[in-house]
Amino acid sequence: MSVYAAPRSRGVSWLFVIYLVAGGIVAATHNYWSNVHTVKAVISAILATVLWPLILVGVNLHIH
Repeated sequence: MSVYAAPRSRGVSWLFVIYLVAGGIVAATHNYWSNVHTVKAVISAILATVLWPLILVGVNLHIH
């Protein structure tokens, strides 16, 4: 009797996609994506998207 285990996919998980979408929404509502005309602003927006739970506890991720 053989038990077949389905292989895991190597793609991006849905949980990670949902995390990034939530991060984009939080970053946008805190104006990180409003003026991305400089490299510092783009880096701040990307950090805010990835580290969005820190924004919710009051950490300022704007790079000056």
